[in-house]
Amino acid sequence: MTTKSTQPKLKHELGLLDGTMLVAGSMIGSGIFIVSADITRNVGSAGWLIAVWLITGFMTLTAAVSYGELSAMFPKAGGQYVYLKESYNKLIAFLYGWSFFAVIQTGTIAAVGVAFSKFTAYLIPAVSEDNILFGTMIGSWHFTISAAQCVSIVVIVLLTFINTKGVQSGKIIQNIFTITKLLSLFGLIGFGFLAFKGDVWHANWSHAWDMHKLNADGSIGTLTIAAALGAIAASMVGSIFSSDSWNNVTFIAGEMSNPKRNIGLSLFLGTLIVTIIYVSANVMYTGVLSLHDIATADKDRVAVAASHVIFGNVGTYVIAVMIMISTFGCNNGLIMAGARVYYTMAKDGLFFKKTGTLNKAAVPEFGLWIQAIVASVLCMSGKYGDLLDMISFVVVIFYVLTIIGIYKLRITRPDAERPYKAFGYPVLPAIYILMGIAFCILLIIYKPAFTWPGLIIVLIGIPIYYIAQRNSTNEDTPGLAD
Repeated sequence: MTTKSTQPKLKHELGLLDGTMLVAGSMIGSGIFIVSADITRNVGSAGWLIAVWLITGFMTLTAAVSYGELSAMFPKAGGQYVYLKESYNKLIAFLYGWSFFAVIQTGTIAAVGVAFSKFTAYLIPAVSEDNILFGTMIGSWHFTISAAQCVSIVVIVLLTFINTKGVQSGKIIQNIFTITKLLSLFGLIGFGFLAFKGDVWHANWSHAWDMHKLNADGSIGTLTIAAALGAIAASMVGSIFSSDSWNNVTFIAGEMSNPKRNIGLSLFLGTLIVTIIYVSANVMYTGVLSLHDIATADKDRVAVAASHVIFGNVGTYVIAVMIMISTFGCNNGLIMAGARVYYTMAKDGLFFKKTGTLNKAAVPEFGLWIQAIVASVLCMSGKYGDLLDMISFVVVIFYVLTIIGIYKLRITRPDAERPYKAFGYPVLPAIYILMGIAFCILLIIYKPAFTWPGLIIVLIGIPIYYIAQRNSTNEDTPGLAD
């Protein structure tokens, strides 16, 4: 009979560099190369384009340094799920974990995987999304499977398999690909600054704060004050998605060495590096491309358009390789970290029981594979893009709740050990909370299609939670916890 002491345990094999690379690598996928086109269409000026990225960067950094307090208090696998459970209750934590599994993490993995495939098609046209391998009608819905979707699934399965072999395997890939992508991005930005065009820069920045809507035909639409607020909120859907997943390092706290110190530092260093890169990249875009060219870039591929200016015709291939490296490393981090949330949920009796066991390599293999299955299904459905439009709202709600938890825990557990305290408390966390709530309210008012579907996904978790609770206390009833 196997005793508890012989069961595999999580290994503390990740250090500060590994944590920082996980934060930066999970944040940088394909967004920085694409979403600036939509932001520019919404706000219509260079100043507001940069302002959207600065606001997002400020929110991300503020949240990251605030999470440092929670990560030091609860240095356990599961991260944000654990923080919500300790601050509130199991139901709130489960709703986060359910949303995380149903769409937040799996939808992001799917989207990043398909982005990898789309840019691989520049080098290998046969794997293009236009190469339809299978198609059929399901009611009024035309269901198709493209070569790009198949490649994305292969990448997800490959990275999942590698991560089942132990945290060291995932760590090596993460560090190599993240360091490579950071150097590549700094290189692109540096060459971009050298290629600055004075007339383009002057034209873009001469009316930097004149917000208006840029239409695809080149016409300009005026914005009322209310519409301008809605435009900023809509723009931030893209920048927040591009800056999300910074909290992934908290999920693997059980495998970090000295987690009370290293998780908080990893959060700060990783988000700072990415914020500098994102803002610098967008400043560079405005120095080589007109606002019209940014807004009307083919398939929103702003970085490709900029790279054409910087490197000539070879620029397309430069960006294609960069995005392949970026998305491959990004998905590795997402896949590695995500399964730790399901592992912790299973330990609480709120997820499939098998997810709470570790394989011989001391990783939650079952959690890795079911995550891969859901992400692959989302890849095939082709609906991951729609889902991701909906989750920025949900993601920010849970971030706000988690940071409110800092204030709550200061009251309910005043004597708890806090090796690190939230920087700028109580002012900076409060500013984040107000900004996050404002963002969500603006989306509800001006972009309701980005809000209610995400809320429905969250609310579906309520009956599932009570079914899981019932089954976890009834060993004879098969269900989620069995």
